[in-house]
Amino acid sequence: MFIENSNKIYVAGHRGMVGSAIVRELNKLGLTNIVTRTHAELDLTNQTAVDAFFAAEKPDFVFLAAAKVGGIHANNVYRGDFIYQNLMIQNNVIHAAYQHGVNRLMFLGSSCIYPKDCPQPIKEEYLLTGPLEQTNQPYALAKIAGIEMCWSYNRQYGTQYLAVMPTNLYGPGDNYHPENSHVIPALIRKAHEAKESGAKEMMVWGSGTPRREFLYCEDMAAACVYLLNLPDAEYKKQLNDQHPPLINIGTGEDMTIRELASTICEVVGFKGELVFDASKPDGTMRKLQDVSKLNGMGWRASTRFDLGLRNAYGEFIARSL
Repeated sequence: MFIENSNKIYVAGHRGMVGSAIVRELNKLGLTNIVTRTHAELDLTNQTAVDAFFAAEKPDFVFLAAAKVGGIHANNVYRGDFIYQNLMIQNNVIHAAYQHGVNRLMFLGSSCIYPKDCPQPIKEEYLLTGPLEQTNQPYALAKIAGIEMCWSYNRQYGTQYLAVMPTNLYGPGDNYHPENSHVIPALIRKAHEAKESGAKEMMVWGSGTPRREFLYCEDMAAACVYLLNLPDAEYKKQLNDQHPPLINIGTGEDMTIRELASTICEVVGFKGELVFDASKPDGTMRKLQDVSKLNGMGWRASTRFDLGLRNAYGEFIARSL
């Protein structure tokens, strides 16, 4: 492994779905010299506090998984919060990493950075080639700024910062808030509550026709650690002046929201009718990422979707008890 046991690894956002999965993946590899801070212990929007933390801890590697995240409703309603908090978090962490000599940094973005009407599947070079989806534009612009910051620091200062763009994630540690969650946890909660109440039908936002790709969070974590742990020559191939240091992470397969809702109902055990509210926004009609770059580097997602959903639902039930 390129990362050694003696190296100190900072996982920003270790309590979130992806951050906690990254910690578990590092531990599986025997890498236990991990530094974490809760939001109460370190406010990443506070530049002075972030700089002091890096000066004291001097991490060798950083996974920047901390972010303000949410589903289509939260992105559309809390637009100011999403752009401000995400810009502040990433600016402070990336700059402090540069100032304090971090070896490698991984910035976690989102597939919403790509234009709304992208050719499918979405290649990394499609970044900034068209307008964004309006409902999550503030969040997407913040993440695009993070990619550009990594690239700019690499070119000006010789840093080795990589940006990864996951597709839609789900799994243990997800947010099941009734309004502010992403589509899978929102539908798991809805289906469970419909089953428990004996409802005859379940309402789903939108027409059900948009297509989405989904990745289990443990697979996401495995990909992140795999990439940050690449041998030096292979890692540096991802960093150049001509293209942003950007890699898609996903499965390369998608499904309609109708198919998704039906599968979730089957896993949860809700046997009623699905009703689609076409007055609610669909968002982007399709978001399938091209993962040939990642696959070509030797990594593929391995978790079957139905198994991932069952694990997610099991954790939802355990947290509800």
